[in-house]
Amino acid sequence: MDSLTQIVLGSAVGHAILGNKVGRKAVLWGAALGTLPDLDVFIPYGGPVEAFTYHRGFSHSLLMHLLISPLIVWLILKIHTGMQAYKTRWFWLVFLCLSTHALLDSLTVYGTQLLWPFTEHPFAISNMFIVDPLYTLPLLFGVACTLLPKITSARSYKINTTMLVLSSMYLCSSLILKVIIDDKVTTALSDRQIKVNNYISTPAPLTTLLWRVVIMSDGQYYVAYASVFDEPNEVTINAYNTTTSLLDDINNDWGIKRLQWFTKGFYNVRQQQSNIILSDLRMGMECNYVFNFVVGEKTDLGVNVGNFEKISQRSNLRSMSKIWDRIWNPNVSLVTNSCSNK
Repeated sequence: MDSLTQIVLGSAVGHAILGNKVGRKAVLWGAALGTLPDLDVFIPYGGPVEAFTYHRGFSHSLLMHLLISPLIVWLILKIHTGMQAYKTRWFWLVFLCLSTHALLDSLTVYGTQLLWPFTEHPFAISNMFIVDPLYTLPLLFGVACTLLPKITSARSYKINTTMLVLSSMYLCSSLILKVIIDDKVTTALSDRQIKVNNYISTPAPLTTLLWRVVIMSDGQYYVAYASVFDEPNEVTINAYNTTTSLLDDINNDWGIKRLQWFTKGFYNVRQQQSNIILSDLRMGMECNYVFNFVVGEKTDLGVNVGNFEKISQRSNLRSMSKIWDRIWNPNVSLVTNSCSNK
């Protein structure tokens, strides 16, 4: 999830655990701990692929959180002397602020390596977009109340806890919506006789009322949009070509294998001039994917391994602005003219 959400989640959890004992100190430590796991982005992993695929690794491991929590508690009690009586609560504050960060990230499409070092598998439920105001705003309101001097500590504690419960209920509702959407899309794919090799669904940006689905098939992939208000015959499905054969000469390279593993097979391969581009289909929209890598270079002698340069694509703001309209109207198209289905 985004940094603001992780900060306010850490603050809310911290205050719920210890706010009635130590006041705003619990909020501030919760904010710091809610940010801590994402500091791994500053580690020089050695290359674009490494930075992309090792993020949310050891720093998001529940085992590491368990092991490091006593050390952080020791540090906190050194700073705040006279709080030994709350040592057990400080432990739960630290561990839960760290672990809820990782667990929340596991609800997004990219997931989290929760069980590192036993496995690098990125666990992903994919029921939340990385930014969702309906989840963040209640937490932000609850935390803000804990910082306002005119609100009593007892009242702010109650408000913050209530907002934490409400935001958690929203997470649960997104799981229910995911089941409903998957059922609709499965019916739509069956009705249209589309072969499914691999399938993933995730909320569209900023909402859980519209979902984006990627379906991998033989020699092509489909991108579907389904609103919670759609009937199966109203689900929008567009087909696109992918040329995975461009990787045949370089398929054994570590970087390519790593990207294939990390994307869980949801990737597109295309040639752009002499460059072979691999795009992660799970984040973005057609022609505007967030993560693209130059994995190869086409020459007269064949395809050589590329430099794995990360290519940024400008977001399609026009399509983004139509997301709200698509929720209510299945006739609204999110496909741009340059990306018409093939």
